Amino acid sequence: MLDIISIAMVPFMVFIILVHGYIKGIDIYSAFIEGAKEGLKTAINIMPYLIAIFIAVGIFRGSTALDMFIHLLSPITNLLGLPQEIVPLVLIRPVSGSGALGVVKDIIGNYGPDSFLGNLAGIMMGSSETIFYTITLYFGSIGIEDYGHTLKAALISYIISIFITIFIYGIIYNTQFTLFNI
Repeated sequence: MLDIISIAMVPFMVFIILVHGYIKGIDIYSAFIEGAKEGLKTAINIMPYLIAIFIAVGIFRGSTALDMFIHLLSPITNLLGLPQEIVPLVLIRPVSGSGALGVVKDIIGNYGPDSFLGNLAGIMMGSSETIFYTITLYFGSIGIEDYGHTLKAALISYIISIFITIFIYGIIYNTQFTLFNI
């Protein structure tokens, strides 16, 4: 029964839109063409922002910057009790969704999906956002160039969410990996 509903949902929605447009007297084809034109204009407007972020992500992933950054942060992460295996995910996730997915794949491949690190990586992947891509896409689509306050707020909330996730999941999982080794 659910298969029939899921298969019929899209044609049913199209039918409802067409009927509603007919009842309201809207030229649906012209409205569709106008929406497609606006979508194309938006895509062209955000293209430079997307190219810039993709190039930056490619340079970051292709270089040894990630390894150097992890090594540089190791005294702080060790003091906080942050698992070293999670640090690449913490650094990559705000920048690249596909890069973060690759890190999660490596963690799950090495430690298993039911391990503390596998579960923690899955939770962190599912409950965080690619901040730079999202800001680039949304602000670029409407032409806002000054997004410093939004970026700061997003990064602060991301850092806090990382600590809260590790702390709470560490308590639930009853492991040695809790922040500040509490």
